[in-house]
Amino acid sequence: MSALANLYPQPLWQWFAQICAIPHPSKHEQALSQHIQAWARDKGLSLTEDRVGNLIIRKPATAGMENCKPVVIQAHLDMVPQKNADKVHDFTKDPIEAYVDGDWVKANGTTLGADNGIGMASALAILGSDDIKHGPLEVLLTVDEEAGMTGAFGVEAGMLQAEILINTDSEQEGEIYMGCAGGVDAEFTVPVQWQATAGDVTAFNLSLTGLKGGHSGVNIHLGRGNANKLLARFLADNVAALNIAVAGFNGGSLRNAIPREATVTLTVPAAKLSQLQQQVAEFEALLRQELAAVEPALTLSLTEQPLPQKVLTTATQQKLINLLNVCPNGVMRMSDEVEGVTETSLNMGVITTQTNSIQVLCLIRSLIDSGREQVQSMLSSLAQLSGAEVKFSGAYPGWKPDPASPVMAVVKDTYQAIYNKEPVIMVIHAGLECGLFKKPYPDMDMVSIGPTIRFPHGPDEMVNITTVGQYWELLLAVLERIPERS
Repeated sequence: MSALANLYPQPLWQWFAQICAIPHPSKHEQALSQHIQAWARDKGLSLTEDRVGNLIIRKPATAGMENCKPVVIQAHLDMVPQKNADKVHDFTKDPIEAYVDGDWVKANGTTLGADNGIGMASALAILGSDDIKHGPLEVLLTVDEEAGMTGAFGVEAGMLQAEILINTDSEQEGEIYMGCAGGVDAEFTVPVQWQATAGDVTAFNLSLTGLKGGHSGVNIHLGRGNANKLLARFLADNVAALNIAVAGFNGGSLRNAIPREATVTLTVPAAKLSQLQQQVAEFEALLRQELAAVEPALTLSLTEQPLPQKVLTTATQQKLINLLNVCPNGVMRMSDEVEGVTETSLNMGVITTQTNSIQVLCLIRSLIDSGREQVQSMLSSLAQLSGAEVKFSGAYPGWKPDPASPVMAVVKDTYQAIYNKEPVIMVIHAGLECGLFKKPYPDMDMVSIGPTIRFPHGPDEMVNITTVGQYWELLLAVLERIPERS
């Protein structure tokens, strides 16, 4: 961590090193929150913790800027907990092992938490500074953004005094975000019936590993492999010919992360064993060919297992495989209004085998409500055809772009003045919290900026050190240029 603390800008990186040292996965942000609260009280800052656990910290304007429009800098407290299969790490107890690799900061076998730890660190560094110019300032740190946006849903009218909100959760330097996708969770429940395992069979775990995964909004258009979908494809093609019986299907860990790994527990008659091995080898070769450009490290493996006492009945198994194989996944439609941006997508994120059912958790994202509703309708029809139940929950609105946003103009002009080039004005397919803040604060002017973060929501996550410095310089310059109240 000492290597991080010496990077530029030091106040930001010193805070990020502290954040990495304190476990803070979604729904387990208490230790980090308490650390920040103790620090804020020690600094004599105004502090409020709301009913859901969000923190609002206030700092008076610096001399001469008291009449500027009040600003809230916003970040989320939690991080996505993802690790490689061979990494021993408890996200609720162990610190993130961050290290410097050239111009990047990475983590050892886990997500780094630069999403949104860098933004949080920048806000706290500004609160702790004595020489940064700004008007009346608030910092809003929300809980549980990555696992349901509980904190953003809990933000109430009257809690904030600011007129301008700067969200710090974007992930590309040189881009200014003025809109984002909304979303909704879709959970299939497939009822299961079991039967006794047949004699003269051998049990295996068929595992697909080594995929890149990533953020199901930011990375969904890159064509990366979805471990759940790919194993379902293998089963659909081979169950009948090989007399495969499925004893369990488990894959992915988060609805908003593209699944990197999945495992099917299955049995096969002894007479079909060599054919199974051949089909696995051929399917691995096929995937390596199809996904050569995006998934060079994928591996499909068979590992012998103790014989399970029961397997799915033939009827249950067929319904499950059909549902998984036909369920849409990936980009559904690209935007007509914003070139190069995904309009609507679906991520089959998590499959879990339970005693009486198999759960399939998906996340639908869309820039437009009708796009989200169309995919919900498709999944409802799929559930009826496959004898499953589907429930939709946690819907959150998109953030509608405002091309006339005054703060966006300030950020754009400031960026051009600093770097002598125009930034790109963007809409992001990820779900920023801004859309939810618009409900209690419909007139609040909002913008989102951030440094370059690659592969968020996966163990390959990394943040570019140079762009963190650029983001910091931009944020400070914007705060100094915020206009006075009219």
